[in-house]
Amino acid sequence: MGSFNSLILYGIKNCDSVKNAKRWLQSSGIHFKYHDFREDGIDHRRLQRWLNTLGWESIINRRSTSWKTLDSKVRKALNNERAIQVILENPTLIKRPVTESGKILLVGFKVAEYTKYFARLGKEKNND
Repeated sequence: MGSFNSLILYGIKNCDSVKNAKRWLQSSGIHFKYHDFREDGIDHRRLQRWLNTLGWESIINRRSTSWKTLDSKVRKALNNERAIQVILENPTLIKRPVTESGKILLVGFKVAEYTKYFARLGKEKNND
């Protein structure tokens, strides 16, 4: 399929969903850059864009250990703005992987979803 305007896969290296997404992208011939939250951090503006696009409920993994260890008062008071600071302090709260490019912002990994989005974008790219 090729390159999708500097596709970036965000995650942490020991996450199975991230590993599966990497394998799927590689086997589909899609070039991407990998960004590890733990090692490389995440910047405020990017995180704000994600939250404004999808909402904190889609970005934060509420089944994670990181979420469960957060103070219940913090969890109950979350909104997009408060979530930024909480995530910057605890980047492992982010549901993984996050896949981002010009027309793509996907959270989590599901083969059917990746297949649908990348096939559609491939068609749009071929029509340009």
